[in-house]
Amino acid sequence: MTRRTALIVEVPEAEHGVAALRLDHDPMARLGVPAHITILFPFAPPDDVDEQAIAEVLARFGGFSFVLDRVERFPDGPVWLHPEPSEPFGALTHAFAARWPSHPPYEGAHETVIPHLTLSVTPLEVRVALPIACVARAVTLLEEGADLRWRVRRRFGLQPVVA
Repeated sequence: MTRRTALIVEVPEAEHGVAALRLDHDPMARLGVPAHITILFPFAPPDDVDEQAIAEVLARFGGFSFVLDRVERFPDGPVWLHPEPSEPFGALTHAFAARWPSHPPYEGAHETVIPHLTLSVTPLEVRVALPIACVARAVTLLEEGADLRWRVRRRFGLQPVVA
């Protein structure tokens, strides 16, 4: 089995409101992945991850505030929360994809990457108390273990949020 890594922005502000829903409807939650917005998945195999290079990419990014403002659905079923603004997440994804072109987001399966917080991998009517005010303070490197559970390998802080 090839182990994987991922780069995400954890969204702890949403955990209380979505944790039970995600545990029931998103298999990644049961494998230890917190509420998050994906920046790059899959990323490099664990032994090939260059943490210094990740830090260098992130050096030009500051933290930012955002709001989870509405529930959306992808045509193939998954239900998710929309972050507003979503552009900072796109900028992070593009920066990593440009630095590591051999690791395109979602293995290049989607022409456009839409930042989102997955609630369910299948169609589902959901009720979540919105909006949820959030702050992106770090990009987290997750690593999949031999037991298929995901663990935090390292958190890379973003420049402090300027109010």
